[in-house]
Amino acid sequence: MKQFRLNRLFNARSNRCFDVAVDHGFFNQPGFLQGIEDMREVIRVLVDAGPDAIQLTVGQARHLQEIRGRQKPSLVLRTDVANVYGLELPSTRFSLMIEETMLQAVRNDAACVCVNLFQIPGAPEVYAQCVQNILKLKPQADYFGMPMMVEPLVFQPNERAGGYMVDGDLTKISHLVRQAVELGADVIKADPADDVSQYHKVVETAAGIPILVRGGGRVSDRVILERTASLLEQGVSGIVYGRNVIQHPDPKGMTRALMAMVHDNADVETALALIQPASS
Repeated sequence: MKQFRLNRLFNARSNRCFDVAVDHGFFNQPGFLQGIEDMREVIRVLVDAGPDAIQLTVGQARHLQEIRGRQKPSLVLRTDVANVYGLELPSTRFSLMIEETMLQAVRNDAACVCVNLFQIPGAPEVYAQCVQNILKLKPQADYFGMPMMVEPLVFQPNERAGGYMVDGDLTKISHLVRQAVELGADVIKADPADDVSQYHKVVETAAGIPILVRGGGRVSDRVILERTASLLEQGVSGIVYGRNVIQHPDPKGMTRALMAMVHDNADVETALALIQPASS
């Protein structure tokens, strides 16, 4: 049954996936809300652009699932909420799972659920909570036939990085991806690495489990498209981008540019031509 849902997540032509993450409001960080203040409009624009999936929370999934028709993007449901993204780690840290996780996923007609696996300097208790969340979620995922996407995130120290910032060390990423595989992930949403040319090593570590690479912070169009091209060349199965789409002046054009790369192997220049230039 998991394969039935994965068939909705991955494009039949390319066997790849482009998932737009719009679950940022779950984490109570004001800086995360730029570009997604009006979720109904955000989802309308994204549905019109046609990515393979949109990643949402239990409170916002209705805006996608109330849209009529069979061709809308699949739902990836965010299952856990954490308080670890600020300029400094709070004195009490948590990563909490929503209750009756798989029942909520099934009721919202999700094609996949997403759960974090944090590695944060100075916060071993959050790492332990993440592992516990995944251990509880795995048998539920198997029972309900719901694919489980594990999101391994290697943090830099919050206070040194000025808030949430990923550590692009290839070895650290590979080790945490390996643990996600060992814990039973059906799909992995992984950090990008500083050296994208070596990302095939992360793909090899996953041993056949599809790797979707996160977009991270907002960068220029050319940078994100060149990075995407290199990642696809390294054998990843797709991308999960949020801020580089929803904070873009032309989110529809950026979505279509990335879809062309992911599914049609469009080159960077072809993809850039699909994006409307910012008005001066």
